[in-house]
Amino acid sequence: MATITKSSFGTTKDGKAVTLYTLEGSGIKVCISDFGAHIVSIYAPDASGKMSDVILGFDSVTGFENNPSFFGATIGPSANRINKATFKIGDNKYDLAVNDGPNNLHSDANIGFHKRMWDVEEVNGELKLSLKMKDGEMGFPGNLDVSLTYSITKDAGLKLHYHVTTDKPALINMTNHAYFNLNGQDSGTIIDHELKLNASKYTPVVEGAIPTGELADVAGTVFDFTDFRRIGDDIEDDVEQLKLVKGYDHNWVIDNADGSLKTVATLRSKESGRYMDVLTDQPGIQFYAGNCITPEEGKGGFGYKERYGLCLETQVFPDSINHPGFPDSVYTPERPYDTVTVYKFYTK
Repeated sequence: MATITKSSFGTTKDGKAVTLYTLEGSGIKVCISDFGAHIVSIYAPDASGKMSDVILGFDSVTGFENNPSFFGATIGPSANRINKATFKIGDNKYDLAVNDGPNNLHSDANIGFHKRMWDVEEVNGELKLSLKMKDGEMGFPGNLDVSLTYSITKDAGLKLHYHVTTDKPALINMTNHAYFNLNGQDSGTIIDHELKLNASKYTPVVEGAIPTGELADVAGTVFDFTDFRRIGDDIEDDVEQLKLVKGYDHNWVIDNADGSLKTVATLRSKESGRYMDVLTDQPGIQFYAGNCITPEEGKGGFGYKERYGLCLETQVFPDSINHPGFPDSVYTPERPYDTVTVYKFYTK
């Protein structure tokens, strides 16, 4: 069971006191903010036992209030992009914030779940954060009861358990937007990291990073991460899919996804000796290589810029709501949203 301690994390622009919760156990330490349910820090040992913070972020809530790159953010009710910022459930049409070209990205940059104060409850070494969303907020349907429980597993994993109930059919597709750097958040580029994805297909995109609807084979392409591939090897290649999003920022289709928890990705750094497994019950994982990180000052005054961290966002496919052949992202009173993702750290 993890131990939990609390400390001040500053004050929001509107005067709300923000608390940082630190969970320690199984050789790792994780810091969570009640503002936005952000993952602020994850400390994990390298091959020599040295502890380092392996995600990008800020030293106080002030940075997270701005946070244009969504460092550590809990995204909801809908992650990723929605074509033309609109969708239908049955005969009802819903219009969202147009905030990424003509499309919607991460629900709402200003009032999404990552910009809200969450209620917090400590239960048996676990940290349960919760909030409510009213029907029509941000353009989304449904009165939602949302919870996200953080816990540390016996094998040095950070477990995220999402649970949402709704009183009417609602679009729900949450994720966390942590940027990982297994050499430490203040170490620079991630292009030498190596990634393996248990996915033999991905979803190609058009301009604006909206999926075409195709499930394309990765074999023989720069998208083949079925075995470890150095991230920097092909990221600058003259490939249209890469040029559309300035590198890797695509959804991979998990092989044999059946709703059970399984390892879907492994990230490793030969420099630090750290490994991270991503386990999820979701059908997709968005690998974003940090191509468009806004240059800014992060934790400890370190300057972040493009490709200083990468994201592995577990979710249904982007714009699933507008593609009948994609996984179902509509939840009902009879079908609550319930999903688990684990980030597990180790060395070899």
